[in-house]
Amino acid sequence: MKSSNRDFLKRTQKDYSLAFKLQIIDDVEKGHLTYKQAQLKYGIQGRSTVLVWLRKHGKLDWQNKVPMKKKAPPKTYISQLEAKIKRLEEEKEILNVAIDVADKLLKTDIRKKYLPLSLNTIKQQGQDEKPIE
Repeated sequence: MKSSNRDFLKRTQKDYSLAFKLQIIDDVEKGHLTYKQAQLKYGIQGRSTVLVWLRKHGKLDWQNKVPMKKKAPPKTYISQLEAKIKRLEEEKEILNVAIDVADKLLKTDIRKKYLPLSLNTIKQQGQDEKPIE
């Protein structure tokens, strides 16, 4: 026989009696072992076998309380993005109008001249400037 610091047997599925399963579940739920430690200690080969037993026979709630977030279909996602773009463009327009009103009322120049925000401003600058030769 091998002598190692881990004494466990590899088991087959036939060996898992209900009493065996309940013993492991009890150890895990009392906090004596984690499910992975129980898996190693008792030689259970399946990765999720102990978790399945915990969900099926355990007294604690082992189900995920928060369901995974499902992705929206591409058409829905695209329509959400389009709505967001429309809202942001409207907000931008409102802010531009507010800047224009503030400029007129306060007789200041809040908007920088080198950052034109409307097509009219771009067209006016293009007509005023002469090409560099």
